[in-house]
Amino acid sequence: MKLSEIQIDELYKFTRQHYVYHYDVQSELVDHLANDIEEIWVEYSNLSFEQAREKSFKKFGIFGFMDVIEAKQKQMNKRYRKIYWRFFKEWFTVPKILLTISLFLAFIIILKNTIAIYFILGITFIYILYDLFYLARARKRNKKKIEKQEKIFLLEAMIRDTRSNFTGLNLLNILNMSFIFRYHFNDLAFHWLLLLALFFTIAVISIYINNKVIPQKAEELLQETYPEYKLVKKL
Repeated sequence: MKLSEIQIDELYKFTRQHYVYHYDVQSELVDHLANDIEEIWVEYSNLSFEQAREKSFKKFGIFGFMDVIEAKQKQMNKRYRKIYWRFFKEWFTVPKILLTISLFLAFIIILKNTIAIYFILGITFIYILYDLFYLARARKRNKKKIEKQEKIFLLEAMIRDTRSNFTGLNLLNILNMSFIFRYHFNDLAFHWLLLLALFFTIAVISIYINNKVIPQKAEELLQETYPEYKLVKKL
């Protein structure tokens, strides 16, 4: 016995009720459940759709779909990292390489100044506040989309919500260490200044790629990852 379109829709609702909010993960689970239910019906033809569905769902264990969700998140995190490194490597081409060298030299000049730590701390603090505000707004938008049951792909959510606030926190840690040990950057040996300037330069590039470059390429990246993306979004 084959499942009807209504029953397939019911499976999508079922996955949402069990905290699966991304369409690509839902589709994978619905496909698995549908095939399993049809196999269950071969052996137990007297079971109703709901009974067969519950029998299939129990096979996922006490945590339900959580293991599948975690596996998909790991898979998509890996995908996101590949996307990030692709754009990171593309960054180091002319004329951007000239901009990178200029940024690196600017950081060396700033770090040699006695007020460098306060300047960088101020910029970092402002960025983290902005980043937290953006994250809160993005999560609010995402919550509304989930409530409206819009079709959201996992990578789509990651591109929209992933920010590089971890970079800002790393910057703060370095600055805190400087305060704790009462160091000014200009007191450091020149090779340490070079390393710090390199770190700050890479941090700025990382922030720009995560917050600007990847979101601008979102449609292209989603169509590249999900062949069905364009069709689903039109529905």
